[in-house]
Amino acid sequence: MAILVSNEAARRIFLARQGLSAPPNRTLSKDGLLELITTLGFVQVDSIATVERAHHQIIFSRNQTYKREHLTALLEKDRTLFEHWTHDASIVPTAFYPYWKHRFRRREPIMQERWRKWHGEGFDSAFEETYRHIAENGAVMSRDMKAEDHQSGGWWNWHPSKTALEYMWHTGRLSIARRVNFQKVYDLSERVILKEHYDRDVSHEGFIDWACREALSRLGFATSGEISAFFDLVTPNEAKDWVMSHRDELVEVSLTSANGAKERASYAFSSFAQEMEAEASLEPPQRVRVLSPFDPLLRNRARTERLFGFFYRIEVFVPEPKRQYGYYVFPLLEGDRMIGRIDMKAERKNGSLDVRRLWLEKGVRPSSGRLEKLDAELNRLAKFTGVESVRYLDGWLAGPDDPAPASFAN
Repeated sequence: MAILVSNEAARRIFLARQGLSAPPNRTLSKDGLLELITTLGFVQVDSIATVERAHHQIIFSRNQTYKREHLTALLEKDRTLFEHWTHDASIVPTAFYPYWKHRFRRREPIMQERWRKWHGEGFDSAFEETYRHIAENGAVMSRDMKAEDHQSGGWWNWHPSKTALEYMWHTGRLSIARRVNFQKVYDLSERVILKEHYDRDVSHEGFIDWACREALSRLGFATSGEISAFFDLVTPNEAKDWVMSHRDELVEVSLTSANGAKERASYAFSSFAQEMEAEASLEPPQRVRVLSPFDPLLRNRARTERLFGFFYRIEVFVPEPKRQYGYYVFPLLEGDRMIGRIDMKAERKNGSLDVRRLWLEKGVRPSSGRLEKLDAELNRLAKFTGVESVRYLDGWLAGPDDPAPASFAN
């Protein structure tokens, strides 16, 4: 018989697994930061810094004593974190590196076919020369390798060495040693990845089992498709087969969506029944928190909508006339509810965090207490971002049916 889970309990369990139920003002040490990222599984990296880069904001929303220098040390000195790919570029515990070797092998033939279409036959002509240069001369950035007579452009017009660097990073021969002004510095993987993890190999079966187990433990409950999508390491069929072959240690979970509908069965470990009671009773902090658009809580948009009744998409790549809200709009979490979204930008020349527009979800009142909590959070975020104040622009508080005004679209 399936374990019945209410919508409120499901939200709280997922928030707890995603590190959003712990006090956000507890002291976070460097070791604690590594533990937090390991708990999450990965933290997405993104170059957009409208307010703060995604990886910093994801961590800050969970703990506001976070220090950026701790992350740099874990990545560049201790080497207990490395940078690679899940569904997108991410920071991952180096202890997971042996499982990423399987990703490297799987991606290589796919990337050869895809990149040959992008760059034409012979796209790999510079690979060995580039690799040899790094082996003999040390870590490089893309700009160090760029041919003087090559025209600049997008990914479709990469110079051969840029293509070589990215291809060999994706397939494991190179790793990111550090970043300089967010530009990648590449080196041989054996010089970046800790030897104990670089040398370790796991079987194909062990890889599948680890990827599915680790995904399910972080989700709490999931369909096989959600298990597959979490790290984006295994295929949906592999995750489905794993679930079917481990039914003796899994239980079915019947969830209620935010709209009251019964969802199709999810799965959880057999310990879920005992863990559920404690996690469901854990009340998340009631302060308002601003999440990154790339927060792992929102990674699976369909799951977010089912659990929280919150439809969200990033509109960076949506043509301006078709944007519903704006270029880069941040979701708002209060307790165990998604309460709205906010359009804002850190204007560093002016020293202000400019709030352009706030939309609250239907049924969420702009009470003075709620707006005070939001203002307190925005001031904490402004300080973290390095600006002095929060500035509310005219017309910042939208009505329940107001669209984003055109003047705030970018």
